[in-house]
Amino acid sequence: MTERPTVGISSRKQPRQARSNELVQAILQAAVQVLAEEGAQRFTTARVAERAGVSIGSLYQYFPNKASILFRLQSDEWKETTDLLVRILDDRTQPPLQRLRDLVHAFIRSECEEATVRVALDDAAPLYRDAPEARAAKEAGDPIFERFLLEVLPSSSAAARQTAADLILTTMSTVGKEFSETPRNQAEIEAYADAMADMFCTYIGGMTDKGAS
Repeated sequence: MTERPTVGISSRKQPRQARSNELVQAILQAAVQVLAEEGAQRFTTARVAERAGVSIGSLYQYFPNKASILFRLQSDEWKETTDLLVRILDDRTQPPLQRLRDLVHAFIRSECEEATVRVALDDAAPLYRDAPEARAAKEAGDPIFERFLLEVLPSSSAAARQTAADLILTTMSTVGKEFSETPRNQAEIEAYADAMADMFCTYIGGMTDKGAS
């Protein structure tokens, strides 16, 4: 059976001058607007170029196809999530379970604030999700959470910590996405994040008791 070729999703080149960087940022901002308004199915490079006020040739200097633009938007979102993990989970001035609560609250708020674009990016995922760049970008935050769990659960096995990491991150991502697809007010967001944080803290507490015994 013939394998489907992997579509190139990496940017053609990185902007090195202020003017080039401004051009790329204008393209990405336009892409967010087109994605939010038109959805993944009607997302095209021509619509993005028109919205950004640049020629299609200028766009193609940096992005070879629409998949590369969508992947850049998605990878930027993944990077924001990784930065969130670092900022909150590595803050040793706070107790570990408080850090976990803060992470859940920050993540759920972020999901709700950017729900429209996130849903559209999920719809567009088949264009780039199997590319090596996508897998590497998505997994960048895993070691941070694993390091946090090693701090919290030093007596647990590596396999048990890995299971905990997978369960918490997958639940947070999947349930957070579903929750954010309906418009929510601030009180609803806080109450939902509190309930999810309670669940995770209870789960971690049970693992701590097992490790101690």
